[in-house]
Amino acid sequence: MLVGMLLVLASVAGVISLVGSADRTTEVYAARDSIAVGEKLTPDNVVRAKVRLGETEEQYVTVESGLPEGLVAVQRIGKNQLVPRESLGKVDALDRKPVAVTIGESLPPQAVAGTRVDVWVAMPDARNGFSEPKLLLPGAEIAQVTSESTTLGSSRNTVLMVLVADSQMPALLGAQANQAKISVVWNPGGGAS
Repeated sequence: MLVGMLLVLASVAGVISLVGSADRTTEVYAARDSIAVGEKLTPDNVVRAKVRLGETEEQYVTVESGLPEGLVAVQRIGKNQLVPRESLGKVDALDRKPVAVTIGESLPPQAVAGTRVDVWVAMPDARNGFSEPKLLLPGAEIAQVTSESTTLGSSRNTVLMVLVADSQMPALLGAQANQAKISVVWNPGGGAS
């Protein structure tokens, strides 16, 4: 009888221990709103979230480790997304910078921050027209989309902040400085064309 009770107690203790370890949550940071490339993590742009991560815990920024100093987002972190450590790096590690591109054409609703677009450029020609468009930035990531209109509302433009690599920067800035016609095409494939 005593042995039976000891077995039952040991079994109950084992189950409680097993359930307790399986129910272990970790408090990590999640983005309150989208965090753009180059933006620092601050108490204002993150929230705490209790989650079960198991063996993947080291891949995320935990509350216990605190907000990292001197690091910025090197890729976009979506609203309510847990903050992965690999999305953070030093400012020097940023190989893309946001550049404003104003377009008059409307984009599909899927072309939002974090998605990719192809940027085409047609340079002015000698006949007051434009040359054939050339693909300048294949698969450029959108950092931000803003709609703007004139004071009387007669025309409407969209300003895209696209992330441009330093090596591609002279070509884009040169096209803008020379009043090239810039068109943006949503790239549902997501990667470089």
